[in-house]
Amino acid sequence: MPDGALAAPASGAGPTARRPWRPPLDWVGVAPFLVVAVLFLILPTLHIVQAAFRDGSGSFTLDNLWGLNEPSIRQAYWTSIQVSFLSALIGCAAGFALAAALVLGGLPRWVRAPMMTFSGVASNFAGVPLAFAFIASVGPAGLFTLLLRNEFGINLRAHGWNLFSTWGLILTYLYFQIPLMILIITPALEGLRREWREAAASLGATGLQYWRMVAVPILLPSILGTLCLLFANAFGAVATAMALAGPTFNIAPILLFSQIRGDVLGNPGLGYALALGMIVITGVANALYIVLRARSERWLR
Repeated sequence: MPDGALAAPASGAGPTARRPWRPPLDWVGVAPFLVVAVLFLILPTLHIVQAAFRDGSGSFTLDNLWGLNEPSIRQAYWTSIQVSFLSALIGCAAGFALAAALVLGGLPRWVRAPMMTFSGVASNFAGVPLAFAFIASVGPAGLFTLLLRNEFGINLRAHGWNLFSTWGLILTYLYFQIPLMILIITPALEGLRREWREAAASLGATGLQYWRMVAVPILLPSILGTLCLLFANAFGAVATAMALAGPTFNIAPILLFSQIRGDVLGNPGLGYALALGMIVITGVANALYIVLRARSERWLR
């Protein structure tokens, strides 16, 4: 075969043909989410931040932020923090116990599917329907309130129970806080490997020592992260509290609603400052959740 027989096609070949440009179809599926996030999350947040530093004429001012130092506003923030933290703490404890019973306990496997389905529905059940359900159940003339009083002689009102109070609001929030904890912590519990428990047992560790020295340290970032998420979830809830007792609750979301709903007594600038404060608090809580969640995933991979 001649020496140039193989080289001829290579020398006559032209430059490599460029592929025609194609749109990145991988982003088509996520495009609606990005559009919604920009229109209803990013742009409104930027508007709130900008408006919190403007007065009625559009000039720069810090008076709106200084207005947050009023006693009633400080008390509203403090009450919101208390309600959010207590509902998140109780929700974490109860949700963790239920999730541990489902994943690690001796409950039948057929119980898990209904529980997870109910948790998915209940974690999104809030607002007017949730408030009405609690008023009809444990309100002053609720079903269980009348049942306990008429059939068992137990007067909840006489024992200090009041649904339209801070603890009543915390109890109502637990309806969606506990299921949310179950949904989030269940994958973390499933990530605990059987080999870790067997290795601890082979070294002579008891069940309590295994949980104290192995399982809890591994699960702690997930638990603390979920606590932050539940706190943010309760701190921004307004529809449930508003439907439960209206403006009688002095919490930050209701105070914000009263400032920006358009009444002549409202102060939109102060309302934007209130919203900015809520954004900062919930933003810190969500940032902590993301950091702690990422740390827990490194252990549970």
